Amino acid sequence: MSMGKQTVLVVDDERDIRELLTITLGRMNLLVESAGSVGDARRLLAEHRYDLCFTDMRLPDGSGQELLELIAAEYPEMPVAMITAYGNVDAAVHALKAGAFDFVSKPVDINMLRRLVQTALRLGQQRREQTDAPSGAAGEDAGGSRLVGTSPAIEHVRATTAKLARSQAPVYISGESGVGKELVARLIHEQGPRSSGPFVPVNCGAVPSELMESEFFGHRKGSFTGAHADKEGLFQAAHGGTLFLDEVADLPMHMQVKLLRVIQEKAVRPIGAHNEVPVDVRILSATHKDLARLVERGQFRQDLFYRINVIELRVPPLRERREDVPRLAARVLGRLAAENGMDTAPRLQPDALKALLDYSFPGNVRELENILERAVALCDGGVIGRGDLMLVPAAGGSVAPDGLPAAAADAAPAAAPEPQSLDDMVTSLEREKIMQTLQKTRYNKTAAARELGITFRALRYKLKKLGID
Repeated sequence: MSMGKQTVLVVDDERDIRELLTITLGRMNLLVESAGSVGDARRLLAEHRYDLCFTDMRLPDGSGQELLELIAAEYPEMPVAMITAYGNVDAAVHALKAGAFDFVSKPVDINMLRRLVQTALRLGQQRREQTDAPSGAAGEDAGGSRLVGTSPAIEHVRATTAKLARSQAPVYISGESGVGKELVARLIHEQGPRSSGPFVPVNCGAVPSELMESEFFGHRKGSFTGAHADKEGLFQAAHGGTLFLDEVADLPMHMQVKLLRVIQEKAVRPIGAHNEVPVDVRILSATHKDLARLVERGQFRQDLFYRINVIELRVPPLRERREDVPRLAARVLGRLAAENGMDTAPRLQPDALKALLDYSFPGNVRELENILERAVALCDGGVIGRGDLMLVPAAGGSVAPDGLPAAAADAAPAAAPEPQSLDDMVTSLEREKIMQTLQKTRYNKTAAARELGITFRALRYKLKKLGID
């Protein structure tokens, strides 16, 4: 085989497909060899080293699944793309679950094929570099260091994130609000072959239903009132990179149908356009809701669920990794010190640290950040005591400096409160109601707005007005 050129093995029993791929890949300056059966492919794999493999699902003497398992076991640095029949989504999903890098449908779209090959070859190069790197060199320094902690739970997330970065399979990131699902999605993107492309996050619950199609797929000038110019959608903006669909459970049913088609066809049709536009996007999604239960209730499409949930990654709540709280707190305090121009980071007193370790954190890491940000503003001399934390028990209300709920801290008679104006009382009640609702919804602002009976935009305004982060 020629030295210097990257090589591709094509396995398909259809001569036309083998010739099409050989010609197309040859024009990309790649050296291509082909096989028509599992047996021939096994022989070529044993004799030569390849940078990429395409294999059909069905072969005369076996299946592409056999080759996928063989390559995963003996040539793990080689990406494998499955060739599937048009519209055979089940086969594609099965291949991705089994470890395939991606899939291409017959009839083969040449432009899509070229983009897939470029991404796969970058992935193969990354895998070889990681294999050749000294032990430990590809650990936290590869991006996982932003997942703070050494608990078994977070170590599992860190290791799984690194593995998922090597695939193009859709990943569903589950976990409570505030655990860091978007951070995990960013790390999957940044550690994978699409890292040079855009990472586009979107909160599905924050996009008004009537604007969703335009926001996701774009529109053409004059397609509706107010469409004064062409606009690209989120899928086009994420072309070549990753689209992160946060709170995907909040998508209305009509958008679930359209999203499923886009994922299957890898193309979008902007509003007012006559033709579809190909998009090369990896889909990552997340929600704090139980998506499987929503499917059972008929509130989320089962076919879309299986399409985006090829691989599930659960991010644990903070209460399941309490040993990470000191490290997380130190990281947050260091960031706050830098943002506020402090020479040294504020320090937690032992009683304050114990209070954090004993706290359940219904709002998870996001709540820890909010608690510490308030504490930095309240503390004296850069030292944070227990009373500066203002922890909120599950039933609501503040925690007194002695650790008891404020209602129970009655050892000494309380001073008579200062008289309040009506405006102050209304503001105080409004703040308390919003804080209780945020606690109840675990700091999911979309759900909190719904619970309060106001729009998401109105809630954002009130949070800013009341100084609530």
